[in-house]
Amino acid sequence: MISADDFYKVMCAMVPLYFAMLVAYGSVKWCKIFSPEQCSGINRFVAVFAVPVLSFHFISQNNPYEMDTKFIVADTLSKLLVLVLLSVWAILFKGGLDWLITLFSLATLPNTLVMGIPLLNAMYGDFTQSLMVQLVVLQCIIWYTLLLFLFEYRAATLLIKNQFPGSTAASISKFEIDGDVISLDGRDPVRTESEIDGNGRIRVRIRRSTSSAPDSALSSSMGITPRASNLSGAEIFSVNTPAPLHEYHNGNADIAFGNGDLGFGYRSASPRLSGYASSDAYSLQPTPRASNFNELDTTTITTTNTPFWVRSPVAGKVYRQQSPAFSGVRMVWESPGKCNGGGGERQGCKDVVGEREISFRDSSKFPVAEEEDPKATATGQDMPRTHVMLRLILTMVGRKLSRNPNTYSSVLGLLWSLISFKWNVGMPSLVKYSIKIISDAGLGMAMFSLGLFMALQPRIIACGTKRATMGMGIRFICGPILMSAASIAVGLRGVRLHAAIVQASLPQGIVPFVFAREYGLHPDILSTGVIFGMLVSLPVTLLYYILLGL
Repeated sequence: MISADDFYKVMCAMVPLYFAMLVAYGSVKWCKIFSPEQCSGINRFVAVFAVPVLSFHFISQNNPYEMDTKFIVADTLSKLLVLVLLSVWAILFKGGLDWLITLFSLATLPNTLVMGIPLLNAMYGDFTQSLMVQLVVLQCIIWYTLLLFLFEYRAATLLIKNQFPGSTAASISKFEIDGDVISLDGRDPVRTESEIDGNGRIRVRIRRSTSSAPDSALSSSMGITPRASNLSGAEIFSVNTPAPLHEYHNGNADIAFGNGDLGFGYRSASPRLSGYASSDAYSLQPTPRASNFNELDTTTITTTNTPFWVRSPVAGKVYRQQSPAFSGVRMVWESPGKCNGGGGERQGCKDVVGEREISFRDSSKFPVAEEEDPKATATGQDMPRTHVMLRLILTMVGRKLSRNPNTYSSVLGLLWSLISFKWNVGMPSLVKYSIKIISDAGLGMAMFSLGLFMALQPRIIACGTKRATMGMGIRFICGPILMSAASIAVGLRGVRLHAAIVQASLPQGIVPFVFAREYGLHPDILSTGVIFGMLVSLPVTLLYYILLGL
């Protein structure tokens, strides 16, 4: 039975965290103390320093040689059970990969680091801190990597379907990715250049469109001076809503682009505007400021009878007109530099391909539908061989993880704990207290950052009542039920079983929302799960705590 002292102890642990979140919310929403630009700086500190250092602090102090095997197996089994059930549902009932990823994130990935450690410590004692840290390690190293793999697989599939329709993709033998392509999430424009060898096999090179040839006809004809983007290491909070994705209209070959001073899909030409939405909390993408450098990468050739671009009298319209002499032209190869001539190599050449050849080049952001229609996409679309796709996705996942400070903090913390507890080596005092001074502020700053994020959103429930109800049901009901079933199946009993169930009822984790926002997959549902889930989680976890204590 839960006593009044136990309840008060839990409230003493939770109220300070919610107080930090409330202060941040009020300082932006009501008092207007912080501007969006200042919120961006605060969240940058939280994502790059506070949360990674906090994660390193907890992981490095946890003894990996005394891990609770049953607790870890129960947590792993519950996540695998969810993944299997969703996979069966997606295959048999045409649920689709999109919803599989979203529902898996909602059901299995709670905010264990920020909310779980203090809450479970107050409810069930100090031993739960070690349990929560073990789950944090698994989340950072295994489950977030798996989630990122699914997102990149989806992005690669959309890219291939967009640029290699039908059976063409089956002939792809290799993908070559430029070093500045960090992800296929579609936030940065990408282009592909392809070569076909004598055996009909296709080699595809993926590049950022902003790294293409600077002598684009559109830029030169409009008198635009290219200005290189400044790519900083991480963008945590954004200030401005990004311009909408390019709209494509097949009829009459007209292409309508997003808003901006030029009406061609560029953001406003005024300098130094962020291109990220305010929902990019904890995002670790490179931060391109507004740039007019070849974002709309058009194709030209140097002869007179070529397709060319002209500006419509209607603002924001660009028309691609075919030359009468070359009405059958479908695709133009383009690379920077000069053509090298013979030898079968086409570095820097611009070749015109006939009407029946397939276009392998797309310099714009590929359109990403919010919800993929499985019936429409499953017919007549082949994919490259498994090892080709696997290499592409693993390359993208590795580059994405290499830009995430939490990856380094988790791995370094685990390595230090393995060394420290194996040979009884203590951390030097200078390093220990340097880390401690930042980690002590980590929890409060993480909750403060969440408050800023909530205040900058136009609505707390961004996805509508129906989807919000579905998300909350999956997060706070289905997740704990599956966790309890897995825990009982592996023989978990007593306080550890209670801790496992309460941990599964924590609010939605931040990282799945960041991925959803970056890849454009149901970010409104995950945003509602983070914001509204934080408000609902306190009474829900207390209810579980009371019921389990009866």
